[in-house]
Amino acid sequence: MTVRTPAEQPPREPFQRLPEQVHLAAYLPGGGESTAGADFASFERLARTAERGLFDFLLLADLDAAGRPEPVTVLNALVGVTERIGLAATVDTASNEPYELARRLATLDHLSAGRAAWNVAASADPLARTAEFVEVARELWDSWTPDGVVRPFAHRGRHFDIAGEFTVPRSPQGHPVVIRPADDSPEGRAFAASTAEVLLTRYGTPAAGRALHAEVRSRLAGYGRDRTDLKIMAEATVVLGATDAEARERAAGIGAPDGRWSFVGTAESVAAGIEDSVRAGAADGFVLVPHPATDGLDAFVDRVVPLLQERGAFRAEYTGTTLRSHLGLPEPVWKG
Repeated sequence: MTVRTPAEQPPREPFQRLPEQVHLAAYLPGGGESTAGADFASFERLARTAERGLFDFLLLADLDAAGRPEPVTVLNALVGVTERIGLAATVDTASNEPYELARRLATLDHLSAGRAAWNVAASADPLARTAEFVEVARELWDSWTPDGVVRPFAHRGRHFDIAGEFTVPRSPQGHPVVIRPADDSPEGRAFAASTAEVLLTRYGTPAAGRALHAEVRSRLAGYGRDRTDLKIMAEATVVLGATDAEARERAAGIGAPDGRWSFVGTAESVAAGIEDSVRAGAADGFVLVPHPATDGLDAFVDRVVPLLQERGAFRAEYTGTTLRSHLGLPEPVWKG
């Protein structure tokens, strides 16, 4: 577990604005904690809290378990109780088909006015099939012109053979944002550099984060992409306390953070650790797993976010309406 205290922070000028501000997201619910049978009120509370904290997006984990609802359906419901925050569903390719999933995600993007994202979950699918699945989804989203004309669609590849017309017009942000967990294999790195728009990592040290950041970004030009086309966000547990000692005591009861980055300490030391990590190039931001899930997210929004804002490291308000605008991602070029 990485514990950073104020004495360990490198010197910096107070309140110096970062070249690019910190990106923040939150797992919903609680990043894989046991929340089977969670009612909608708990989803709604976490979503409202994260939006109050001006987070980029919520990442809804795969809820494929008895008594737990389907992710895209939950996010469709959360559209009605949120206004700006992005809504990302974790869905695998092994148990879905491109046409059906592309339709569901495009519908979410329309209902949310451009706030949808797809976390392409690691699955039993070979990476080549997953890559073609994403390619087909993007071709389907491009089968409507930006001015609303539908065109016949046909894809014939190694894994998929689909033809017809897509029933959902081009979505408000062009395509839903594509998120992908990091994969250490050369093929996985290539997939991230060629396809992902947000890359999720679990590297638990700043040095490992910087190495990944540099290695994946070095590949982008080979796919005709710019460094602004990909955001790298590290999964991070957060445990706050009135003192660093109190926070460490709370963290001791949680157990191993499963390889995730950890911010454990006072609001001041956690804010400093987040800012310094982004400043050092270890990540563009963090997908937070606060402990405990609900109260921990409230505490982070109330105590840490204002400190990041004082430092000029985090937005004071949403300046755009789509998830792409929050992340600073370009809209995809329509491929006519």
